[in-house]
Amino acid sequence: MADHNNQPVIIIRRKKKGGHAGHHGGAWKVAYADFVTAMMSFFLLLWILNVTTSDQRKGIADFFAPMSVSRSEGGSGGVMGGTSITSPRGAEISSSSPPGVEADTTTTAGKGDLGEEDVPGKSETMSEADKQAAYQELLTKDAVAMAEAMKQEEEKFKEAESALMQSIMEAPGMKELAQHLIIDRTPEGLRIQIIDKDKFSLFPSGSSSPYEKGRDLLRLVGAVVSRLPNKISVTGHTDSSPFAAGSRRDNWDLSTDRANVSRAELQAGGVADNRIARVVGLADKDPFVMSDPKDPRNRRISIVLLRQTPAADAVPKPSTTTHKP
Repeated sequence: MADHNNQPVIIIRRKKKGGHAGHHGGAWKVAYADFVTAMMSFFLLLWILNVTTSDQRKGIADFFAPMSVSRSEGGSGGVMGGTSITSPRGAEISSSSPPGVEADTTTTAGKGDLGEEDVPGKSETMSEADKQAAYQELLTKDAVAMAEAMKQEEEKFKEAESALMQSIMEAPGMKELAQHLIIDRTPEGLRIQIIDKDKFSLFPSGSSSPYEKGRDLLRLVGAVVSRLPNKISVTGHTDSSPFAAGSRRDNWDLSTDRANVSRAELQAGGVADNRIARVVGLADKDPFVMSDPKDPRNRRISIVLLRQTPAADAVPKPSTTTHKP
């Protein structure tokens, strides 16, 4: 017995080996997909805000704006307009009105459910038709007024042309200069060109100081055109003969100086300063004789009485030349 009681106590510990965790399921995949979708929507929104204008963004916002629904607590303010779906009027509303849209149930006393004034869009159509008719009438009146203004201006141009030729023919020693005037019509207005020809020149070669007869002719033209209210354009032209080597001047300078001197002579003839619209020098870039850039007729001064009517560009073609050299 003593030996039995002295035996050591043996304790056995059994350790459980850790196994694999249970299956986690696919919930994380759904969450991740929602996150990716949200990020894509966010970046798509940023891209739309970047590439659209304010008007386009307003249109998009209006498109996605919810339809207005009456906030009235009573039955008449609801979708059914206070009627039952079993009533004829209620059935009509429920079948024709989209959900969430307030339907108009008011009727005009003494008229049928679909009277003349209740026809959708009729009043708007008539109003638009009236606007179109008024617009066409206004256009017609404007066209008539414009045509009348152009007719009156053309009559004044003819009178100025006749007066100019008569003044030249009557002025002492100026009659032979009539052949140096070319008067015609352009889209801009009445053009009077004074050209060099034969033995007559407005200016000495390379100079911007006019000869005495050239000065008298410019002043005579100024006296005639001063009777009209039109603005005036003065343009100087030269031939293509170059200046001597080493000269500080060229044909651009010469044509501009001659145009400016001609402007001063027109004013000396009676043209008011506020009538001068522009003074331009074109050198030899707009020749009168295209085939011969050195032809003396390319040296000229062009004076244009500018049209006052807004339809100046509507003139189809310049009229034939009245006086040719």
